[in-house]
Amino acid sequence: MTGQGVPLRRRVLVVIVSVIALAVVLFLVPLAVAVSLLFHDQTVAALQRDAAWVAAAVPDEAPAALKLPTGLPGDLAVGGYDVSGFKMFGDGPAFSGLARAGRDGRVHDAVEGDLLAVSAPVPSDEGTGMVIRVATPNTEVEERVHQAWLLMAGLATFVIALAAGVAVHQSARLAAPLERLTAAAQALGGGDFSIRAAPSGLLEADQAGQALESTARRLGAVLSRERAFSADVSHQLRTGLTGLLLGLESALSRPGADLAPAVRAALTRGERLQEVIDDLVRLSRDSHAPAEPLDIDDLMEELRREWHGPLAEQGRRLTIAVQPDLPSTSAQPAAVRQVLRVLLDNALRHGRGEVAVTVSDVGPGLAIEVGDHGPGIAEGTDPFVRSSGDSHGIGLALARSLAEAEGGRLVLSRAGPPLFSLLLPGRHDS
Repeated sequence: MTGQGVPLRRRVLVVIVSVIALAVVLFLVPLAVAVSLLFHDQTVAALQRDAAWVAAAVPDEAPAALKLPTGLPGDLAVGGYDVSGFKMFGDGPAFSGLARAGRDGRVHDAVEGDLLAVSAPVPSDEGTGMVIRVATPNTEVEERVHQAWLLMAGLATFVIALAAGVAVHQSARLAAPLERLTAAAQALGGGDFSIRAAPSGLLEADQAGQALESTARRLGAVLSRERAFSADVSHQLRTGLTGLLLGLESALSRPGADLAPAVRAALTRGERLQEVIDDLVRLSRDSHAPAEPLDIDDLMEELRREWHGPLAEQGRRLTIAVQPDLPSTSAQPAAVRQVLRVLLDNALRHGRGEVAVTVSDVGPGLAIEVGDHGPGIAEGTDPFVRSSGDSHGIGLALARSLAEAEGGRLVLSRAGPPLFSLLLPGRHDS
């Protein structure tokens, strides 16, 4: 099938067995040749001893009265030849080139016919006058060589089979971690972020598994935050849209009412909702955008313009106090603006009396506090926990996640009357 490679198990098995087989062959062929030469040389050496013994025992008298010495192996063919190579007595061919070569007074060996033969000169006072030829069937030597080769072939087969067994085990050991990583990656692609990498004992595979596990955890955390962020944003948008629709429905339900104020209020709420949408879309797209210096005075003036009217409609005051000589801080203005909108919206909907916004120096950073004179948060209740029946819990959860994304914190400094504090870290100028 196109796009598919050779499985690792098979590749490791083939490589290991091929290398071992090649090594065995490269070792076995020279060894086989050496064994063949060794057996040949051993046989020749034995024949040379026998030929020298017979040559030393042959007397100088006439060959007709010659008696060969006893004690020789029964499969030896012993014969006496003159220096011309013709047989004088004993066993062997009528003419022997090997015997003729012995007239130089040296020992010679060769294969004649199906016999391995050795010639040895008979020493005399007049030089070489006779040559003793000793021969043995060459098939016996070949049989010994073949038996040794068969033994080596069996040993080589055993070594290759043993190597194949080791290769199967090793290939399984190497492939198993990769197969588990493949299954984990497929599970991760299917949305399972709880994968765990089991240790395999292989450093590289364990490092890859740990990296995949770490990636799965990070992706799971990011996806959880994105889902929570989407749910919180949906709540914020529905809240603003519900207020806009309720205002229009209320105006329409009053016969003869002047619709111009309702339309203007709807436009104001629509513009505010548009700003919320723009800020949230920007934050969702630029979650890793670099922070910029935060202009507290501009931000507070923006809050005054936006929330003075809605609070005044309820007969409530909005006071903003900014401490002088504040430390500089860096954050995305859209994120800080949304956090303060959530706090002021909760004060508008659930609080009472005057709403106070205070910006003060807290050492390494600054704190923006929003409080009112309402009943506050019930004891034992976490205002930042999302709950389907608690609308401001959802908004505060969004505000806290935005604050943490900017490196700050949103805390409940006082439960009743409620006081929330947005803590932002100071900016370190290089």
